[in-house]
Amino acid sequence: MQTTLEVLFAPAEFSALDRRDLSETVCVVFDVLRATSSIVTALGNGAAAVLPVDGIPEALDVRRREPAVLLAGERDGVRIQSALTGSIPFDLGNSPREFTREKVRGKTIVMTTTNGTRALRACARARSILISSFLNLQATAGLIAKENPAHLLFVCSGTFEQASYEDILGAGALCDLIWARASRGEVADSALIAHRLWQLEQGDLLAGISRSRNGRRLLHNPELREDVPFCAQRDLFSLVVRLGQDGLARKTDRGCG
Repeated sequence: MQTTLEVLFAPAEFSALDRRDLSETVCVVFDVLRATSSIVTALGNGAAAVLPVDGIPEALDVRRREPAVLLAGERDGVRIQSALTGSIPFDLGNSPREFTREKVRGKTIVMTTTNGTRALRACARARSILISSFLNLQATAGLIAKENPAHLLFVCSGTFEQASYEDILGAGALCDLIWARASRGEVADSALIAHRLWQLEQGDLLAGISRSRNGRRLLHNPELREDVPFCAQRDLFSLVVRLGQDGLARKTDRGCG
């Protein structure tokens, strides 16, 4: 079966997904700096699940019902504090380096971020939603090869309503891993653009990410600058992350190929 391959570059395009039939589409969501990298890291370090939610009130509602959960999230890149919640500070921000085994093992984490959770919600009607980053790219490609879906849509979370360079690089890198098979099908120009951009930057991924708007912003923050090289690591974790119908992101089988 031939596959269609498309990349959605920016949040401004999310609303169009409401008018599309996604029942046979596998969506792969990227928020390289930093939400999907943090989700992958949390699960790689033993978290039971991650629940992405739209906003702070929803996260606090879950905490009231389930006091054992950890709250994670950021606004403007910074961990959510009590001034924004009206009550308690969040346990974690959105730096993947915070999601250590000691903090997250066995825990369910409720997460809200500026764009990452929004992108996941935009894909809610898809047949399957995978969460990817450079940290688990090969495992994600392996599962795609195993399942061979009819339609693939790589969704870049972006920044505000705009495209993010690092997310497009992530989508392009995943295109590259499946290109031999996908190029025999119907490849949208958006996938071709992402793939060609990856080919230009693959020799020095860290430098490419560092040129991005988000990369520059993080690098200028002494507390967050190490997130950039962390998120640029390839295949730190051999795991696939799938968002279930219950809204929880969990590890799933690695796939093969």
